[in-house]
Amino acid sequence: MRKKNNSNESDIIVIGAGSGGLSVGLFLAKVGIKVTMIVKSDKDVGGECLNDGCVPSKALIHVARQMRAARQAQSFGIKLSGEVDIQKAIGYVHAQQEIIRKHENAEWLTEQGINVVLGEASFAGKKEVAVNGEIFSAKKIILATGSKPRKLKIEGVEKVNYLDNENIFHINQLPKKLLVVGGGPIGIEIAQAMQRLGSEVTVVEEGNGILIHDHKTFTSILLERLQDEGIIFHFEVSLQKFSSPNEAVLKKKNGEEFSLSFDAVFVGIGRVLLLEPLQLDKGGIEVKDHKIIVDDQLRTTNKDVMVCGDVAGDLQFSHAAEFHGRIILNNLFSPLNKKLNNDHMSWVTFTDPEIATFGLNEKQLKDRSIEYEKLEQDFSGDDRAVTDNYRYARTILYISKGGFFKKEKILGGTMIAPGAGELIQELILANTLGLSISSIFNKIYPYPVATRINQQLIVRHKQKTLTSGLIKLLHVAFKIFG
Repeated sequence: MRKKNNSNESDIIVIGAGSGGLSVGLFLAKVGIKVTMIVKSDKDVGGECLNDGCVPSKALIHVARQMRAARQAQSFGIKLSGEVDIQKAIGYVHAQQEIIRKHENAEWLTEQGINVVLGEASFAGKKEVAVNGEIFSAKKIILATGSKPRKLKIEGVEKVNYLDNENIFHINQLPKKLLVVGGGPIGIEIAQAMQRLGSEVTVVEEGNGILIHDHKTFTSILLERLQDEGIIFHFEVSLQKFSSPNEAVLKKKNGEEFSLSFDAVFVGIGRVLLLEPLQLDKGGIEVKDHKIIVDDQLRTTNKDVMVCGDVAGDLQFSHAAEFHGRIILNNLFSPLNKKLNNDHMSWVTFTDPEIATFGLNEKQLKDRSIEYEKLEQDFSGDDRAVTDNYRYARTILYISKGGFFKKEKILGGTMIAPGAGELIQELILANTLGLSISSIFNKIYPYPVATRINQQLIVRHKQKTLTSGLIKLLHVAFKIFG
């Protein structure tokens, strides 16, 4: 029989210690709220982001970028030889993880005043959670259990060297030929990194392109760059089976079948929620279509249980989980409840070049009948793009219609460029705060910083207001005052 005692009572139980769970739990502990944080193991502290996602992937991308730069240096007379030592590359990834893990582990969380319980959590009541045969109770419960990579289920899959984001950062041998299944952000980032490290990479995708949630103008540019690096793509094909440990059979839309050889398969076909172990029904939490039913304040059908991060069924980003955490914290302390609103959300695919998107897209603007202007610019005439050789880059911005007393504001946009995720930060700030585009127009940029491209686009837009009538007026003014 499961035990319950008074020492197991808290103000808040947080299940999960990823980006969302940590952001909520640490703040609550800091202000003196009694927090119990339940996490499967000490290794799971930090969640997907630290252990199998953002941190190791970006570290691997960093190593791969160095390899690419080294090869490009040959254009300037540098002589290179040798191959990448994948064990050293993976060692670098793990070393960077350990730096962050120093403040994302059970012992450190305990020092911050959090009661950390290691083990599998399941609901035992509306305000009760069972772990390791004990019952823990709290006034409120936060579910922040994340998600897992969706597994590929086809004939012969058990035969192959199967990789996904949970084990690729632990390989000790670089695959000579890597087959990547899925053209989403995870698949494309890994494909480019592994190609640069020395694998021959082939990507197969059922759809007709990569990154289906991004603007086709930008994904087409990225696709061309990836192909130039040697990555082979097969679109509108379905993976039928693995006929051997080193051969995949695929089918085209016209029914024609063909085979591809490989040494390893990396699978990036989406994420799934693992809800069954939580026994949500015992907590009065309803599920529909394998998603937790959630209101616009991130509350479940049990109003004392809130969701944070991937498990919310919303956008699956670490920063989305942190955003959920801020909403939950506000609503725990304020009578003025905040609602989930992704109008200012942003995301970046960390390929080279990066694709960065924020705010509302063109379809959303049309669906909401919002009047807007679309501003487009390539980087061919930008001095920094010339010196650093990325004149192919491009930006699209959507701005609101202005008037005599009405400010023109940035509603959303997308950029493709090296470091685009950094270049758009001031645009995200303007979008979030509702600033006029004049805040960019009037800014003084040191020459030739890369972010000047943002101002160039606004300047070009402003120049359109120079009508023939205004030009005549300026001539008159110059004769009087000049």
